[in-house]
Amino acid sequence: MSVMIARKKVTRKWEKLPGRNTFCCDGRIMMARQKGIFYLTLFLIVGTCALFFAFECRYLAVHLSPAIPVFAVILFLFAMATLLRTSFSDPGVIPRALPDEAAFIEMEIEATNGAVPPGQRPPPRIKNFQINNQIVKLKYCYTCKIFRPPRASHCSICDNCVERFDHHCPWVGNCVGKRNYRYFYLFILSLSLLTIYIFSFNIVYVALKSLQNGFLNTLKETPGTALEVLICFFTLWSVVGLTGFHTFLVALNQTTNEDIKGSWTGKNRVQNPYSHGNLVKNCCEVLCGPLPPSVLDRRGIVQPDNAPQGSPAGPEPGMQERSTGEVNAQEASGASEGSSAFPVENLSVPTCKVPLEKAQLPAAAELSVPSLDHEQPTH
Repeated sequence: MSVMIARKKVTRKWEKLPGRNTFCCDGRIMMARQKGIFYLTLFLIVGTCALFFAFECRYLAVHLSPAIPVFAVILFLFAMATLLRTSFSDPGVIPRALPDEAAFIEMEIEATNGAVPPGQRPPPRIKNFQINNQIVKLKYCYTCKIFRPPRASHCSICDNCVERFDHHCPWVGNCVGKRNYRYFYLFILSLSLLTIYIFSFNIVYVALKSLQNGFLNTLKETPGTALEVLICFFTLWSVVGLTGFHTFLVALNQTTNEDIKGSWTGKNRVQNPYSHGNLVKNCCEVLCGPLPPSVLDRRGIVQPDNAPQGSPAGPEPGMQERSTGEVNAQEASGASEGSSAFPVENLSVPTCKVPLEKAQLPAAAELSVPSLDHEQPTH
């Protein structure tokens, strides 16, 4: 008698995660849903480099130096590797609060602010946190039901709170945050060098060929060269300018979101609490600091609802890990050692205790009293 074992389909947590993201390779790749401009980026980089390798590289390797195509290949591979690393990785998405955690935060807010009279606007939900002797406000996210960590913000395109949110870049098809900013910076830096490299040697190629065949004949023989020059010329200014802007931000240990909002500039003239006041230290922290692991258990297995009663209860479908909305002070850069990131408020939860009578109850009465040790089944 043959026994048939039916293999149930395993549900991964990435299939139940909220937000507007797409996942590939069983949750290993995470991107935004709008990927059209990302494909355009790939097409421009791969197409321009393919034309350069097909037309100019062979001539330049023979008449100038064989090292020219070698350096071009190195720059191309490095730019593609950093682009894919930026696009396919978790930028630092913060999990949303579980229903119990959201209810506890709401109870904590009501206990702090008190009852709001009808018709009046409730006070803003913020917490004050001190970094380097400077007060930083932590804002409450009504979508994720958490108090966002310092420098975090909610991306309206991906519908997620991202730690150390810089901006949402459609050219890479992903948000740029704490976990992929260094790869984004290396990508635009290597792309700037690659664009300058191809543009310069295209001019050299046209100049050398024009001495032999003339300028017009050279363009007729290699029409791809003119197309490369046009693409590199219009790309050069934007990419190099973007690289310079982010180099300025890295030197100040600042994000694009903070620069646009004027968080550390403007009328208040508030000093940036995250800056070390040193160019080298800021660059080392942003580009060479330890990379935090992802807090999204994307490939975790969702436990079924009808699990056996004796087995340990697993997370419900659609639930995530505990919210990282309240982080410790060691995770916030510049925070003093030994201090907690958020003010801890001990809220005593009342417990119901049933006084035991000294007199013994009858056996029938004891059997009729429901047990308080077991939870009531939920429907």
